[in-house]
Amino acid sequence: MSNTSKFRQILQKHVPEAAVDYCLELWLAHPFNFKLKRPRASKLGDYRYNPNDKSHSISVNLDLNKYSFLVTYLHEVAHLLTYKEFGRKVMPHGKEWKQNFKHVALPLLSNEVFPDPMLRALAKYLKNPKASSCTDPGLYKSLSAYDTEPKLFLSDVKVGEQFVLGNRVFKKQTLRRTRYVCLEVSTGKKYLISKLAQVEAA
Repeated sequence: MSNTSKFRQILQKHVPEAAVDYCLELWLAHPFNFKLKRPRASKLGDYRYNPNDKSHSISVNLDLNKYSFLVTYLHEVAHLLTYKEFGRKVMPHGKEWKQNFKHVALPLLSNEVFPDPMLRALAKYLKNPKASSCTDPGLYKSLSAYDTEPKLFLSDVKVGEQFVLGNRVFKKQTLRRTRYVCLEVSTGKKYLISKLAQVEAA
């Protein structure tokens, strides 16, 4: 079996069917080594350049749902394009990367690829892409809705209700921009916690 056939099989398993051919075309146009990685808490994927053999490598966590996998794949391909064009002369997620991310993502902005709520969230995100889809509340929640195990975010907890985070019980209080003031029940201390923090019901 050829490398192209093998990579197509990987894509068929991990991205929406309507996006397979396009993702394969990106790989053929800009060849890179591709690896599936076990879940990493710190990142969903990464891009690396090896100066010794001048090769490009991209990895994506294998546990992602098809939509999260696709967005992460495009994110890393945009890094590859940016590196090929500018090397290390620009910021990792500067305007050059943002432009390349828009360039590779726009052809897939279709209901054939993404469900409507996610499509709208992605279109909004593309106006000014951030370093990670996890930092955009609308997109992250939309993508997470298709995970095998649904997530509970702090933003979903009602003000005044208790929740569990890291085996500690908190009470949700007021919102300050992107974080909530939360009272740790056992100590009475207050903490600022991201509204996108994944929590458990108390």
